Amino acid sequence: MNALAATSRNFRHASRLLGLDSKVEKSLLIPFREIKVECTIPKDDGTLVSYVGFRVQHDNARGPMKGGIRYHPEVDPDEVNALAQLMTWKSAVADIPYGGAKGGIGCNPGDLSKSELERLTRVFTQKIHDLIGVHTDVPAPDMGTNAQTMAWILDEYSKFHGHSPAVVTGKPIVSAKDCHAQDLGGSLGREAATGRGVVFATEALLAEHGKSIKDLTFAIQGFGNVGSWAAKLIHERGGKVIAVSDVTGAVKNPNGIDIPELLRHKETTGSLKDFQGAESMDANELLIHKCDVLIPCALGGVLNRENAADVKAKFIIEAANHPTDPEADEILAKKGVVVLPDIYANSGGVTVSYFEWVQNIQGFMWDEQQVNNTLQNYMTRAFHNIKSMCQTHDCNLRMGAFTLGVSRVARATLLRGWEA
Repeated sequence: MNALAATSRNFRHASRLLGLDSKVEKSLLIPFREIKVECTIPKDDGTLVSYVGFRVQHDNARGPMKGGIRYHPEVDPDEVNALAQLMTWKSAVADIPYGGAKGGIGCNPGDLSKSELERLTRVFTQKIHDLIGVHTDVPAPDMGTNAQTMAWILDEYSKFHGHSPAVVTGKPIVSAKDCHAQDLGGSLGREAATGRGVVFATEALLAEHGKSIKDLTFAIQGFGNVGSWAAKLIHERGGKVIAVSDVTGAVKNPNGIDIPELLRHKETTGSLKDFQGAESMDANELLIHKCDVLIPCALGGVLNRENAADVKAKFIIEAANHPTDPEADEILAKKGVVVLPDIYANSGGVTVSYFEWVQNIQGFMWDEQQVNNTLQNYMTRAFHNIKSMCQTHDCNLRMGAFTLGVSRVARATLLRGWEA
């Protein structure tokens, strides 16, 4: 089942649990606006190439729309639509005043030079600048994009609208001598935010089951920004990360991998291969590797009906978007596996994006400790709100999160008088 079908299915289930009116349900499901643009740029060799860019703005009942921009060959309208809708519910679950949006360009960023990526980003921004804005739609980095991408968007947007640091989040933090410079209004703690939020979410879930990170073993699929930060923070808390994989390979060590050493190895070589502190393994085996906690941090749909029955983890923390197909959800539930859903587990990124936006609007920057402490408060409070919805509706954590998010958006929609 693709991401759009799965997200819509979860929404409709939540809608039934909440007893929403059919007109309200339909209005919540339909996107506010869908944008498709052609981005034609000269390549470094002088030839012209064209890419298709998308931006789906799903809902703004609770505030400006918010969501990442991804550069990936498989970006398509259905995926962007699903992720925009997911951002609406995610923002509401985190209780931050945003709606949902998502965007992307169908390209392989690895095939483009830095100057080509800059030209592509600037052309995309030129095509959508009048449809995004500080109080309208605030993009952020996603797969294949980064802080530099956001700096280019900020610069291009500001040519049309004046200096507007709050128009994007996830902006660069530059390491200067003895400090981190926030020259463009990037927030301290933003780079680690999604991974740190995953760890705070994991701690909240484990506490509910009388367990803690230091007593358990972890397998982490995906060792990019989110996976590497989650692994690092779990390692610091005494948790044993026994298997890690990414696109370059997979490694395992039943006694625990030295994560700082693995990070140094990957930074030096660009790969997990040939790491001396662990033995290589089949990357496909990681999802069914014996461990207490499995954290998928890569692409969607990796847990499906083919492999769900073989999963050995007791807990799954969805750090990626839509890593578990609905069919896998049912199989895992019968096995007694506890799944912490993506719309809560990976909401640390959008939460700290909100903190960055607030800092930019106020023109007053926070220190990193304030960012991290406030993030922990938001993640912990959200978990308890989800558990409350689980008890109210006698449902699992995924439906607890969806009913929480959907009910908040529906309430805002009705209060604004949009039901007519």
